[in-house]
Amino acid sequence: MALVLCAIFAPLIAPYDPNAQNIIVYLMPPSGENLLGTDQFGRDVLSRLLYGARYSLTIGFLAIAAALIIGSFIGMIAGYVGGRTDIILMQIMDVVLAFPSLILGLALVALMGATLTNIVIAIAFTAIPAFARIARAGVLTQRDREYVQACHAMGFSNTRILFGHILPAILPEIMVMTSLWMATAVRTEASLAFIGLGLAPPTPTWGGMVREGFDNILSSFHLALYPSLAILVLVLALNLIGDGLRDVIDPRLKDAS
Repeated sequence: MALVLCAIFAPLIAPYDPNAQNIIVYLMPPSGENLLGTDQFGRDVLSRLLYGARYSLTIGFLAIAAALIIGSFIGMIAGYVGGRTDIILMQIMDVVLAFPSLILGLALVALMGATLTNIVIAIAFTAIPAFARIARAGVLTQRDREYVQACHAMGFSNTRILFGHILPAILPEIMVMTSLWMATAVRTEASLAFIGLGLAPPTPTWGGMVREGFDNILSSFHLALYPSLAILVLVLALNLIGDGLRDVIDPRLKDAS
């Protein structure tokens, strides 16, 4: 929550313009004026870190929101309709799942170009199969339940049954997947930025800051350390949220562990 608030209120919290250069104070260590020091262009590291949180969370949220909607829809249709439709849709998802998400995202961004929209599309594309599978599994579990049969007997339409009754029943599992994949999306975006396929400089991104910090790792190690810690904390927090949601939804998993 603290990271989210920092990202939202970055323009109010950041002490300096994240792109303002001052070569007089370049590569300065942490001090009273620059709490986390300055980079090779004299830009305030703290300000860039705060603004970088906005990009990381925005890209992650948009990508996973798109993947959740598209993937869940595909999975629910496949699980509810069954038959050849199920086989074809899931085979397509299996083809996408055959590629590591980072490699697939890298290839898509390299092909389309490193813009914010394209990065969101690439990350969303890699996450769609995971949401499709969890939604399909949930629908397969629910579609033969008594309440679904009762809905059929009352003459409810398939659309109403699927989205009005089955979807609320499987939504908790989907939300757990959302939190876990948010962590993956943040990590993927940082990895893309680190290898030069993120948002173009001077846009402050955590992965880009780590890459720039490695150029001066021996003399100013803090340039790579702070954004690396930010990525670690955010990914860890999102994973812990996902684990907590999973334990609340199914306490048996907590007892088993």
